[in-house]
Amino acid sequence: MNNLLSRITINKEICHGKPTIRDMRYPVDMILDLLSSGMTFQEIIDDYPAIELDDIKACLSYASRLTKVKSIHKVVA
Repeated sequence: MNNLLSRITINKEICHGKPTIRDMRYPVDMILDLLSSGMTFQEIIDDYPAIELDDIKACLSYASRLTKVKSIHKVVA
């Protein structure tokens, strides 16, 4: 899994420091949005040829890691 996570990069010069795939201008959240809209891995790869299957898996792995928190505190606005 660490090998997959190495595909996720954070560079303040690219996409304002958002996590991206391999220092390209493909933010992790964009890939997650495409998946949640119903696109398949293959459809994403077809639409964005620079993206590889392991890049998409890395986005999912990264998102999974972010959800592993001990507790979530509700913020009252």
